[in-house]
Amino acid sequence: MSSTITYTVSGMSCGHCEKAISEELSALAGVTEVAADAKAGTVTVSSAAPLDEEQVRAAVDEAGYELVGPSA
Repeated sequence: MSSTITYTVSGMSCGHCEKAISEELSALAGVTEVAADAKAGTVTVSSAAPLDEEQVRAAVDEAGYELVGPSA
């Protein structure tokens, strides 16, 4: 069952930020697509199965940003 979730991320301000977050999240097992939007402060992650939010948080943290949580 595939899953797509949009998360709010703080600290992104440019294309470099988007690329850093996308690379870290793309490395997670099962991730099929990542779309980061610095202007909106969001990242949308599509995966083959629902991801553990702690894995997503750790990947965003590794990229140097803060996962606020799922977007409303």
